[in-house]
Amino acid sequence: MPHVDRNLPLALVLVITGAAGVLASWVITLDKFKLLEDPNFTPGCSLNPVVSCGNIMKSEQAAVFGFPNPMLGLAAYGVVVCVGMSLLAGARFPRWYWLTLNAGCLFGVGFVTWLQFQSLYRINSLCLWCCLAWAATIVMFWCLTAFNARSGFLPAPAGVRSFLTEFPWVLPVLHIGAVGMLVLTRWWDFWTS
Repeated sequence: MPHVDRNLPLALVLVITGAAGVLASWVITLDKFKLLEDPNFTPGCSLNPVVSCGNIMKSEQAAVFGFPNPMLGLAAYGVVVCVGMSLLAGARFPRWYWLTLNAGCLFGVGFVTWLQFQSLYRINSLCLWCCLAWAATIVMFWCLTAFNARSGFLPAPAGVRSFLTEFPWVLPVLHIGAVGMLVLTRWWDFWTS
């Protein structure tokens, strides 16, 4: 009988969200290369004045660290996929490893939160591939944080651990729902006209 690791649900979440992030980063990177070759290139996901990936790619915020943001995504999400696949293969990691991964995901969710603000209120456009990366990062962060709290790697009161065991989906759903509401209210007139 094959060995089933107690971390199987987390492993699947990490593989799926990491793969979604890699996909989004890959498509954005390819489109960025095309945009560099031809400044008049219009990405396929530029659908209207609001959903305009080209506007996002041309912004200063698209290369915060001196290189295109999706290149960071390719590396970071690739690591997450590797961790998930390692768990599926039966790997077990020490506390420091989980806390380091959680810190990386905390940076990731902080970064996408900043990018969400920039997209909604400074650039005034959305990129569908960026939205996929945002959702993947949010789910990844909350699921990993819940796992670490339930496992005792992150200190948490018994009530919090119990809640995260019973309802691990609540925090990512609320977080994504809040972002969705911000998007709807930001462009309410556009969506309803």
